[in-house]
Formats: sequence, structure tokens, C-alpha cells
Amino acid sequence: MSAQILDGKALSRQTRDALRVRVDALREQGIVPRLDVIVAAQDPASVAYVKMKRKWAEEIGMAGEATEVDDRTTQTELLDRIARLNADPEVHGVLLQHPLPKQLDEDAALLALGSTKDVDGITPESLGRLTADLPGFRCATPLGIMRLLTHHEIPLAGKRAVVIGRSVILGKPAALMLLQANATVTIAHSKTVDLPDLVREADIVVAAVGRPEMVRGDWLKPGAVVVDAGYNRVDGRTHDVGDCDFESCATVASWITPVPGGVGPMTVASLLGNCVDAAEAACARGGSASGTSAGGSC
Repeated sequence: MSAQILDGKALSRQTRDALRVRVDALREQGIVPRLDVIVAAQDPASVAYVKMKRKWAEEIGMAGEATEVDDRTTQTELLDRIARLNADPEVHGVLLQHPLPKQLDEDAALLALGSTKDVDGITPESLGRLTADLPGFRCATPLGIMRLLTHHEIPLAGKRAVVIGRSVILGKPAALMLLQANATVTIAHSKTVDLPDLVREADIVVAAVGRPEMVRGDWLKPGAVVVDAGYNRVDGRTHDVGDCDFESCATVASWITPVPGGVGPMTVASLLGNCVDAAEAACARGGSASGTSAGGSC
């Protein structure tokens, strides 16, 4: 068996093309979807990632600014910035790029952000709304995974899914979204006893544990769908690798995401989509980029 590819790069392009049409319609009504980001200046990987997000946002007609924080930034300054962004009617989405500098309380910052502009879907309020199955922004990476599975018509109802990883921004929300799609879900992690045996029972495997190439092909049930949400830098390798050993898993799985080019592009596309949703909601309320009536209908 040779697995088919769950191509996140291609679906991300399609998603962004569709978002561009929606953004153009909003701009005609006087609303420019805007995503503002707070990012740690001393984290080159985060800064580069934010630049890529902003590039894709600009390509579809969105606006936004990045605020860099560093080891001199105080918690008061951070919370003041969040309060200003929350109050600004021209800002539709706010992203707190993890990790923030160590002297800043990231949990307190997420609490201050709340759910209204949390287009990354990772604040306690947003996660609570997901748990309660209430409307709200969903975590961008799990949302991207679900859209990737849906696009490729992967059946979920009644299937057994194992999510390896329990983080609040990936493993737990991914499990909840799969549960809402009527899969039977088990959350596992690096300390789960007999993990390979558990994974062999799964029709769908989501690897999100943060250990390079931990999941091997002989862990898999033949025909399983493998979603690799891991990104790991390994010395001597020319590119990042996932949490699954791609070569061995691809000989057993029916579908598999590559790393890179699988989950990552869909994370960004889902983030931008959430921000466009927020802008459309503002339009429906009669708002514009300046917070006044746009004089038209959305």
C-alpha cells in the first residue's frame, strides 16, 4: 500500500483564493479585514512565521500590524496593548504568537484577550466555547486538520481516532472536534502505556506530541489515515520533520499529511478565515473600518 497525500498546501491555496473573494466584497462595503499580531522580537522562528502569515494576509487584501515585545516589555504594557486592540473597531482579529518572553504571563494575556477577537481560538474562553459546543472561533491548527479531512472526504462518523498529544492548543481541541464529528476518540501522550498497541487500533491517527518521527509504520493499522501535526528541527536534516516517520508510515496508511506541506499551510489559512469571519460579522452589524455604517449591505 502507498498512502495518498493529504495536500495542505494545495487546499490552502484554494482556501485563500476563496477568502480573497470575500475580502473584496467586504472592502466594497468599507471594511478591510485586519489581523494584528503580538510576537516576541527575540524569537527568530516566531518572527519569520508571523511575516509569512502577514504576507498571505496581504495577498488576499487583508491589513494588519505586528507589535514586537522583548525582555524589556512589562506585563502592564502587554495588557494595555491588548486592551487597545480589543477596543479598536478596525481590528477584527488579534494573535498572540507563542511563545512570549519569559517575564510575561501568557495565560493572563490570553484571559485579557477573551474570545471576541481571538481568531487563533486558544484563549480559555474560546476553548470553553468549543468544549460546550457553542459558537466561537476554533483553534486554527485543529480546524485546519478537520477541513483537510473533510475536503478529502475522509469518513469520521463511527471511526476510531487516536490523538497523540494533550496540549490545549492542539491535542485537546483536535480530540473535541473529532468527537463532534462523531468519531470515537482516545487522547494519548508520550507516557501512555503500550502506545503502539493503542495506535494500531485507530482508523485515524493525529500525531501532535512534539517528538521527531516517533510514530512508526509498524504502529499503524493498515489503511489508517495519518495526520502529522508535528514540526521538529533535527540537526543535520535539510528540513523540519514531523512526529511520524513518513517513509514507513506511508507504506501502511491510506492517507497521510507530509511535513512540511500538510497541516501547517492549513493552520494559516484557517487563521485568516477566522479573521474574515470576524470582519463579516462586523459588516453584518452595520460596522465599517471606522466603526460607522458602511452605507451598504454585506
